[in-house]
Amino acid sequence: MTDRKCGAWLIGALGNISAAVIAGAALLRRGLAEPLGMVTSIPPFQGLDLVTVENIVFSGCDIRQGRLQDSLQQLLDGTGAIGPEKLASIREDLLKVESTFVPGTCRNCGPAIESLAASGNGEDFHLREEISSFRHRLREFKREHGLETLVVVNLASTEPPVPASLPSEDLDALEKALDTNDGSGLRASTLYSYSAIQEGCPYVNFTPSTGALTPAILRLARKRRVPVMGNDGKTGETLVKSVLAPMFVWRNLEVMSWEGFNILGNMDGCILENPQNKSAKLETKDLALSHILGYSPHSRVHIDYVPSLRDQKTAWDFIHFRGFLGAGMSLQFVWQGFDSLLAAPLVLDLVRLAEFAQIRGEYGLMPHLASFFKAPLGVRAHALHEQVQLLTDYVRKVKEGRAPE
Repeated sequence: MTDRKCGAWLIGALGNISAAVIAGAALLRRGLAEPLGMVTSIPPFQGLDLVTVENIVFSGCDIRQGRLQDSLQQLLDGTGAIGPEKLASIREDLLKVESTFVPGTCRNCGPAIESLAASGNGEDFHLREEISSFRHRLREFKREHGLETLVVVNLASTEPPVPASLPSEDLDALEKALDTNDGSGLRASTLYSYSAIQEGCPYVNFTPSTGALTPAILRLARKRRVPVMGNDGKTGETLVKSVLAPMFVWRNLEVMSWEGFNILGNMDGCILENPQNKSAKLETKDLALSHILGYSPHSRVHIDYVPSLRDQKTAWDFIHFRGFLGAGMSLQFVWQGFDSLLAAPLVLDLVRLAEFAQIRGEYGLMPHLASFFKAPLGVRAHALHEQVQLLTDYVRKVKEGRAPE
């Protein structure tokens, strides 16, 4: 493994996922945790020159005021994942990272998110001012820590979908909108991704927020030769869907209906109570099924907020299918997991793989990372086994000294 240092800038730094990422890395550094859930820790990745978790330096931004320690404690109260002795051993690490956090923006993110902000929604500033400020913070963090690479990861709450507009489709129109301070067709996620790419920072969108990687932003990434990927981390129900749905295809069983019911109690669930924000999430959660099956059965995904569940998410799926002689049959599954603890190791994977892509001179979309996302950009494969094949093929070609396609 390399001794390179790499930065990870987390948007939504006071959220549960960020807390789990930062605490998890600190515990791994001390040998107090196992890398369970980390894809890059399994045998196929051995011998790949990835940055070590110990050499990842964290910072980030958030629209809320608060303490990282409190976010972590809230997460742990609901999961029991880290005992008090282990938590005490990383307290100084958490304080050190927290001291580098800066305010974020929630411009044009809708009332559900803007109501959380400690200091307005950013509209008092010119768009170019906000971008300049964020770029300066990224640049200074890299300088202070002597970092060659700083990976920016969006872990913020789900924004409402981006309306169809010229700035989202065309880079010249986006630049003009920024110059004229016209933010009507933009979201905070657009400003973050634009700033990161202009600073040469790989960008990962772990959220369903479609403003992060619009066609205009993707063109900018290619122009600036920066690796990017998204959208929406695949951690639970959709992960199981992407494994089960191919079974029906290969057994020639007709799926007539697939209903999914999700209940969760963390900040994600709270924000998704808002219909606008929820619509962005539903779009990514329901995308894989029709792609895998080759047709669209009756299918709906339901998401409801249950505060007492805190970070635990429960998904119950009912699948009604038809077999030989038209016989109707059904399959059900229940997935219960802690959302943030399923997501955190994948974020560490994505930071390592995005940094690796950049030092290799790769840029634009990283299709080999499709298995990490519900709605992977630039990829037709939605079945998990096909997506994993993209990743293992990439690793094999790198080890053979061949440039991935």
